[in-house]
Amino acid sequence: MNYVTTKDGTQIFYKDWGPKDAQPIVFHHGWPLSSDDWDTQMLFFVQHGYRVVAHDRRGHGRSSQVSEGHDMDHYAADAFAVVEALNLRNAVHIGHSTGGGEVARYVAKHGQPSGRVAKAVLVSAVTPLMVKTHSNPEGLPLSVFDGFRQALAANRAQFFVDVPTGPFYGFNRPGATVHPGVIQNWWRQGMTGSAKAHYEGIKAFSETDQTDDLRDITVPTLVLHGEDDQIVPIADSARKSIKLLKNGTLKTYPSFSHGMLTVNAETLNADLLAFVRA
Repeated sequence: MNYVTTKDGTQIFYKDWGPKDAQPIVFHHGWPLSSDDWDTQMLFFVQHGYRVVAHDRRGHGRSSQVSEGHDMDHYAADAFAVVEALNLRNAVHIGHSTGGGEVARYVAKHGQPSGRVAKAVLVSAVTPLMVKTHSNPEGLPLSVFDGFRQALAANRAQFFVDVPTGPFYGFNRPGATVHPGVIQNWWRQGMTGSAKAHYEGIKAFSETDQTDDLRDITVPTLVLHGEDDQIVPIADSARKSIKLLKNGTLKTYPSFSHGMLTVNAETLNADLLAFVRA
């Protein structure tokens, strides 16, 4: 398997498919999943002639189950370690959920300063800040995320069944078509990772204020969000992010869930391809 070793000795697993001289598209997965969550998009883009790269975040999937570094700064630095090792240039970085936060921090702190990033896409992203604070009164109460931590610590296996069975893909909505294989795949990816990384990652995705990251991004950035996202409500994420981006475009989808990249892949893939080609 392919690994990059970071400066602190963490081994980051990555996939690298397609022509090495083609424009690279780099995918950043959500919590608590792995690069496998991008398989549909990676197959789609490699079939359109692109080089596709995706890595497992530290503590997730096949990457090292290290004790430390489960924060947005390390996530972005680890992504940069992969980009540098593969010498990726003119890359499009696409992030989902927590991966969207990772993309924002990566582009602002690493991608733009190194001249390696061409465009960015934030899909159902946690940016700019999820938790409710004095300056972010529309955010979710801290008690919501404390509940995530409590459920994970008490019975991670059951928690990782309940999330995809219910709100993540909108399978809890009346009339929804439920895909058992999608639920099982979510559980499989989650249980492969480290409980400590997942526990500490909740703070990373909920309490990291990325307002400045968004303001610093100058490359063309596409923001995609489902209007029925029950995990990352659109009013406190995409609708705020677009106001902070200097070169951003917002597209929303009525009735689409947080997991729209999976259950509405045909629609999302077409929109992603159009943006990459533009």
